[in-house]
Order: sequence, then structure tokens, then C-alpha cells
Amino acid sequence: MNRLKNWAKQLKRRLFVLYFAYQDERVPWYAKVFTACVVAYAFSPIDLIPDFIPILGYLDDLILVPLGIFLALKMIPEPVIADCEVKAEELIKNGKPKNWVAGAVVLFIWVLALSWIGVWMLQR
Repeated sequence: MNRLKNWAKQLKRRLFVLYFAYQDERVPWYAKVFTACVVAYAFSPIDLIPDFIPILGYLDDLILVPLGIFLALKMIPEPVIADCEVKAEELIKNGKPKNWVAGAVVLFIWVLALSWIGVWMLQR
């Protein structure tokens, strides 16, 4: 159980590193875009797949977010990561930011999808 807790803490720390890295000018544009998407999704109060859906609801938290963090860290230069790790340690002590814009986008996607399903069902 301690191993799992340590893994979760490391993921959280790396997410904060990415939060600072996507704002850094030394990061290539494609890495910034990908990293911003990963950070926005992870900090979003709304999941793409809601947690109340059995099994699938937690798959995004267990697979997509860690995979996104891993890939984003591979795209960022090491000196940037080192600088951002220092900033991340300070941020962890103060609390994580929320990305309400990303949450609104995900909510909008869900509303569109449910509306489309509703219209489709009414036509049947």
C-alpha cells in the first residue's frame, strides 16, 4: 500500500512539474501543446469518462493521465524539468490549481454527446 501511495505522490509531483514546464519558453511548441492538454485534463474538475461509470470511469485516471505525464516529460528538455521540479515542490506545499476552462470544455463535450444521443433516440 505504501508503494501505491508513493507512486501517486510522484505522479502528482510530476504533474506540477508539467504545469510549470508548459509555461517555459525553452519547451518546444508541440511539447507545450501536449503538456498543456495533459495538465488541463488532470486539473479539470470533470473527467472525460465520469468516475461513476463502473471500471471505465477510473481507467482514465489510472492509464491516460500517467501515460500523458510520461510522454510529456519525454518531450521536455532536462534542464527545464530540473528548474520546474524546484517550483513544483513549492506549489505542492501551497495546493494545486484548478483549470475551470478545461472542465467547461469537457462538460460541453458531454452535453453535445448527450444531446446527439437524445436527438438520435427521438428520431428512432
